Amino acid sequence: MAGGESNEVKLLGMWASPFVQRVRLALSIKGVSYEYLEQDFSNKSELLLQSNPVHKKVPVLIHGGKPVCESLVIIQYIDEAFGGACSLFPVDPYERAVARFWAAFIDDKLMKATYQASWGKTDEEKSEGMKQTFEAMEALEGALRECSKGKSFFGGDKPGYVDVVLGGILAWVHAMEAMLGVKGKTFDPTRTPLLAAWADNFGALDAVEAVMPDVGRMVEFAMKMQSAAAAKAAPAAN
Repeated sequence: MAGGESNEVKLLGMWASPFVQRVRLALSIKGVSYEYLEQDFSNKSELLLQSNPVHKKVPVLIHGGKPVCESLVIIQYIDEAFGGACSLFPVDPYERAVARFWAAFIDDKLMKATYQASWGKTDEEKSEGMKQTFEAMEALEGALRECSKGKSFFGGDKPGYVDVVLGGILAWVHAMEAMLGVKGKTFDPTRTPLLAAWADNFGALDAVEAVMPDVGRMVEFAMKMQSAAAAKAAPAAN
């Protein structure tokens, strides 16, 4: 594991990763200064390999020379290690448990569904992925209604843990909708009005705008991914 005595903060990441993005959101909202180190997956750095020898993936947060891995774990660490007035978790133990549940739901249900909807191998797979995406969004609409207590965010008056986790996919959602020529299909104001308003409110925060990837750059990256996937799936020429 990486060592060192300094209390400096480093983040190993890849700019387009929604998992890295949620960590950057947490750091920005908490006001934590850090050094961002972009990683090349085709030539992984020695620092990444030493810091995350099990999965060899980003994000990795290094604080005082000690690495913390896995985005959900990193966000919880950030909230505990860097106190201040802006806490990402509610004080009440039950509400904290509820926040952890919905964060896990976003990973287990929503992100898998949106990935299938965008990158499924067949039209049937993509259609099923979109169906599951809508179902997950409707569940999150109910969660936002209960957790927000009539306020703008899952965290109430200010963004919290669930907001940060869900916010990590916003750039990808905007990019995919731009590629498809549709807007507001995922955060649909007709189907899920609370989430649609949430996306606008969260995206307008200064701390969010400061680290949100450019949609045009995301579109270019997604198109390259699609081209690479299509070339890989194409039959070899004789």
